[in-house]
Amino acid sequence: MFSKRSLTRIVRRPDGVFIDLSGKMNGRGAYLHDHKTCWERGLKGALANALRVSLTAEDRQRLEDYMASLPDDSAEPAAGTVPESKAM
Repeated sequence: MFSKRSLTRIVRRPDGVFIDLSGKMNGRGAYLHDHKTCWERGLKGALANALRVSLTAEDRQRLEDYMASLPDDSAEPAAGTVPESKAM
């Protein structure tokens, strides 16, 4: 499980789906980890299900633009592995 601070909140509001970096927007929220693979899986349908909404083209574009700003997953070690700098 991840701490809330390492997750990005996405919120459904009457005027669309938005990234909530403050974590304080009103509306139904869902959280994604800041890894592109998590966002890719979320945009395939899990996020829309969690928010109980059908993503509009505008919502999807807004979320994809944010996803593009995230660092590549290859920059981080896989879960359960030791980074090369820490290996003995």
